[in-house]
Amino acid sequence: MPYRRLPKTDAARLKSIRTLLDNSEIYTVRNRFIDWKLLNRAQPLHDRLLTATEQYRISMASQVRNAKKMDGLQRRAVMYLSHFIQVLLMSVERGEIKRSQLALYGLSEEATALPNLKSAEGLMEWGTKIVEGEKARLKKGGRPIYNPSIGMVSTHFDIFSEAYTAQKRMQQRTQKTLQDMSKLRPEIDELLLELWNVIEAHFAELPPETRFQECRKFGIVYYHRRHEDPKY
Repeated sequence: MPYRRLPKTDAARLKSIRTLLDNSEIYTVRNRFIDWKLLNRAQPLHDRLLTATEQYRISMASQVRNAKKMDGLQRRAVMYLSHFIQVLLMSVERGEIKRSQLALYGLSEEATALPNLKSAEGLMEWGTKIVEGEKARLKKGGRPIYNPSIGMVSTHFDIFSEAYTAQKRMQQRTQKTLQDMSKLRPEIDELLLELWNVIEAHFAELPPETRFQECRKFGIVYYHRRHEDPKY
């Protein structure tokens, strides 16, 4: 004997509600057996979940596109920043820049190697420190570093920073949409359970084959157990 199971996905939830709402029989006075209060709850919930799923799809697509763009921007920003730091450290080794000046960049006076620039967060942290540090040193009368200049470093870092900030906003929007969907699911499942109980009760006196067929017209989903004969 088949058994019913509430939808597990948002697409299945939408399909179940839509199947019910598209069935013209529930709107006729003579055949109407579902209370208007239930039907009036179904349409707005369907629309809210549909809107949320569309927003999630659009937001996630934008996030994926921006992530691909970010990869190239990040590699370029890391290249310029790492080259600049290497020149800075070599200048310190040659005695052209005092070791005490490294503190302006957030670096230890004993620093001889690059900080961690592998992650986007590390790049954001050190890009800001290095750009601000070079500006501070130049204000004190220091000679600028070239090849690359801090202007070139700053340009590529700013381009990456804008993409990084945009990605964070997209992630927040996507997360907000997921939260909205998560809040809707229990309410929709509760409504579907109530609707399905009413529908099954209405067709309870029919033979099994006819009963299942009629209930499916109103969006109830039935499953067969393993090795069960799917005759209904």
